Formats: sequence, C-alpha cells, structure tokens
Amino acid sequence: MNDVTSGTGTNEKAGTSNSEEEQIGRAYQSEIRYRGWKAMPFLIGNETFEKLGSIGTASNLMVYLTSVFHMSNVNAATTLNVFNGTTNLATVVGAYVSDSYLGRYTTVGLGTLASLLGMVLLTLTAGIPALHPPKCTIGDYCVSATGLQLFVLITAFAFIIAGAGGIRPCNLAFGADQFNPNTDKGRKGIASFFNWYYFTLTIAVGLSSTLIIYIQSDVSWFIGFTIPSGLMFISCIFFYGGAKIYVKVKPEGSPFIGIVRVFVAALKKKRLSLPGDPIHDLFQVPLVSSIVSKLPYTEQFKWLDKAAIIISQSDILPNGTAKNPWMLCDIQKVEETKCVLRTLPIWTTTFIYHMAFAQITTYIILQALQSNRHIGKNLEIPGATFTIFPVVALAVWIPLYDRLLLRWLQKIRGTDEGFTLLQRMGIGMVLSIIAMIISGIIEAKRRYYAVYAPISKVLSYGGGAISSLSSLWLILPLIILGLAEAFNNISQLEFYYKQFPENMRSIAGSLLFSGIAVSSYMSGLLVIIVHRSTSWLSEDLNKGRLDYFYYLIASISVLNLMYFLVLAKWYRYKGVNYYSERQSETPTLV
Repeated sequence: MNDVTSGTGTNEKAGTSNSEEEQIGRAYQSEIRYRGWKAMPFLIGNETFEKLGSIGTASNLMVYLTSVFHMSNVNAATTLNVFNGTTNLATVVGAYVSDSYLGRYTTVGLGTLASLLGMVLLTLTAGIPALHPPKCTIGDYCVSATGLQLFVLITAFAFIIAGAGGIRPCNLAFGADQFNPNTDKGRKGIASFFNWYYFTLTIAVGLSSTLIIYIQSDVSWFIGFTIPSGLMFISCIFFYGGAKIYVKVKPEGSPFIGIVRVFVAALKKKRLSLPGDPIHDLFQVPLVSSIVSKLPYTEQFKWLDKAAIIISQSDILPNGTAKNPWMLCDIQKVEETKCVLRTLPIWTTTFIYHMAFAQITTYIILQALQSNRHIGKNLEIPGATFTIFPVVALAVWIPLYDRLLLRWLQKIRGTDEGFTLLQRMGIGMVLSIIAMIISGIIEAKRRYYAVYAPISKVLSYGGGAISSLSSLWLILPLIILGLAEAFNNISQLEFYYKQFPENMRSIAGSLLFSGIAVSSYMSGLLVIIVHRSTSWLSEDLNKGRLDYFYYLIASISVLNLMYFLVLAKWYRYKGVNYYSERQSETPTLV
C-alpha cells in the first residue's frame, strides 16, 4: 500500500531492545511499495518546470515594478523584500499544515495549483492595458498605478506566496519519501534525488536569468510572463500524472503538541530532582514507528528531563503509556524537543547572513542598470541577467567540491564528511562578508566613473548617467555569493533535515526559507531606516553612496559571524549520546 501511517504504539515488555524496535519498524516499511526512481520522472519533471515558472516570474520583478508600475527604487525594493519575506515565511504555515493535517502530497499539489493561478493573474497585469499604468510620457511624467491595478497585482502575489508555502518545505521530503530508507539502494536513491534537486534548480535559474528575462525586458512582458505560466501548467501535469504510484506518508498530528507537553510537564515538576541514572530511571516507551528513529540521551537542557520523571507507578497505564501526557512525557519526546531547541539558535544566525543575498535582486540589479552593460557594439546584457552568476558559481563548485576537494579533506582530516555542516555554514558566512566588501569597492568605482566619465547622458533608472565602468565587474562579488550559497545554504538544508526529528521534516524544510523571510523583512527595514536617515540610497545611484550601505551590511555580518561561532562551539549534533559526551573532555563541536 502507498498510503503510509506511522505506527506509534507500545510494547508490554518495558525492556524491548532497540534492535527489536528496529525490526518492528522495518516490518512497517516492508508493507510500503516504494517505487523509487519510477516516481522520479514525475517529481523531477514537476520540480524542473515549477522552478522554471516561479523563478522566471520572480527574477525580473524589480525591473517590472519600476518600469511598468512606475514604483520608485526604494518602494520597489521594499515591496520585493516584503514579497520575498512573506513568500518564504509562508513555508512555515505550509510545513505545519503538511506535518499535522494534510500530508506532503496534498500540500504540494495544492501549492502547485495556487502558484499557477498566481502566475496567470500576474501575466494578465502585463497583458491587459487596464491592469497596469500607461507608459510614461516623453517629458518623463509617469502615472501611478490605480487601486484596482494594485489589488490585482497584490492578489497575484498572494497566490504565488500560498503556492510557495505549500511547495518549498515539502518537495524535498516528499521526493525522499519515495525511497526505502532502510536499504542501501534506498539511501543512495535519496542522496541522488537531492543532487537532482540542486541540478534542476541550477538549470531553472540559468534559463530564467537569461532567456526568460531577455524576453521580458526586450520583447514583451506579457510573453515573458506567459512562458513561466505555461511551464507551471506543465509542472501540474507532471505532478498529478504520478499520483497513483507515489508513497504518501500520512501525518501523525501536530508535532508541536508533543513539544508543548514536554515544557508543561517539566515546569510542573521543576522542584523535583533528577534521578542519578537518567537513561534507566526516566520514563520510556518502546518506539514503534515507520518514521521516527530512537534518539540517545543527551545532557543539554537537562531541566527538560524532569518531564520524564515518574512520580508514581499509577501515572503509567497497563499498556505502558502515560496516563496524563501533560504530566508525564516519554524521554524520546524530551530528546525530540531538545533537537528543536538546539537547532533554533543556529537558525537565528541566518537572518543577517541572508541580507547579502537580498541585494542580488534589488540594488545589484540597479548597479548593473547604471553601468556599461555592452559586450561589443550590439549586445547589451539585461540587468536582471546578472542573477545567474551566483547560480553558475554554485553549479560549478558543487561537483568540484564533491569530486576533488572533499576527497582531499577526507584524507587530511580523517573523516568521511571533510568539513562538518556547521563549518561549511561558517565558511559561507565569511564569503558573504567578502562579497559585500567587494561590492562596496566596485560601487565606489562605478560611481566615480559615472560622475567624471559617463558613457552617456541618456537618463537611466533614477535619472542618472550611465557609468563607463563595465558591469562585468559585478560578476566577481556575485560568484563569491554563489560560493557562499554552496557552502551555507545547502548545508543549512542538510543540517535541518538531519537534526530535526523525522516527524517534523517538512517543518525542518521550511527553516531555510523562513530564515530568508526574516532576512527579507530585516533588509527591507534596513533600507527604510538608511533611506530616511542618510542620502546613501538615492533614486540616482550616482548621487547616493550605495557602497556605504554594503559596508554597513558587511559590518553587521561580522558581528553575526562572531555570534554564530559561539553557538557552533556550544552545539551538540543529533545522535551524540550521554556516554560519548562524558568520555570526551573537549568534543569537536563544529
């Protein structure tokens, strides 16, 4: 059968061993018909066309809002920061609904349909004259968007946000659900699926940042939005085409309730003392589940262990479960709660880190628009096309790291993983700081040449002269940001996926996007504060000091890196148990 429920139950023998529990878990797994790679053409096809559609729609919105809806640079940047932030924050809601009620299949399916509807509405704003302002007159007088035009635009954004909330946190986990995690073939299939996931992302961003953006900017916005909408429709066909062969894991109910119960039970017993042997004296229920694995005992957050203190044997029912789960919790639930608490502080360090990437779709594009974008006499690079370079760097670096650097690191360090997950995240943060500093240096040069040696007096965005400095200089910081993403963002996904409890993997998948969401809001707020208190972010970049803004982000990021290093030193990876911690006086934490 392909509809899977997690069998949470108990064993009357309190001494059931972990090996017996694993055998029971495998029995549950054997009932599931895993189709593995037979399901991949549908899922990978869905992934590819969904990304082509969504990325092709979002990549050029900065130019669309400023050129078609006549928004100012600051208002457009703020709008996009809010849009991107809400889009990524919606993944938390989608993950919660998936893990608690609908399951990943239904959530992804509904998200795909919502995204399609949002893209169609956005396409209509470009194709129907009544749904966007008229073109500016020769004297540069521009009519602002009407209430109806803004309403339709916001409605399109709302559907796109809802679609992303359903798709982004669940698609990786849903793909992994199609492989049997208890076999070598299944585990290799999961790893290969992740590789295909990043490969399709690279292809999608590459095509979106070149062909689709060129059509939008130089041919027609209507055609440029129609193509992603059509690709999203094809994505829907692929997804529902494999409906009969998918493994559909049914949700267990809200995992947050178990976490709340642990906190409540621990607070009720806060005056009690912990037993001398927590591994054997605390309340345990034999684990029988097709999803969740047994977690070893850890010493961090020991005050939560009080939730598993047995006050009286009357607190335990004859079948071995707790009579009142708000008063007595299984130590497994306690350890799952600890996993979440350990991970969340690391997650908070990504807020500042992602602020550097928020500039890719806003001010770096504006820099390109006021730079010399010509290659030869006839070819001019669209400003939004520069967003492809971080992806190119990521696509080139990943195989080089996996095939060359990783093997060298394995020999040098004597470990299978080379750099640990937290070390890779830290390297990404350092690279993002370097990218912001270099961006500031390039902007200072671009502004100097624009003021003293402009190549044209033709007005650009914001009414400023175009700098004679080649926009190709912007490729350097963008490549560095791509390397930062290869180290940090991919490691984040793997970190959350591995460190969260298995029954919260959709929620774990939403953490990367929700971190980007908070970062987008913070970036938007920073833009507003800097704009109101300084003259750095002028409509005409030549009259502002965008380089100072980049240096400000770099300075904040340095403080954030120091905060991350402290947390990384404190962190304990999931699976490191009580005894291994006691045996090592100076454990490797990062």
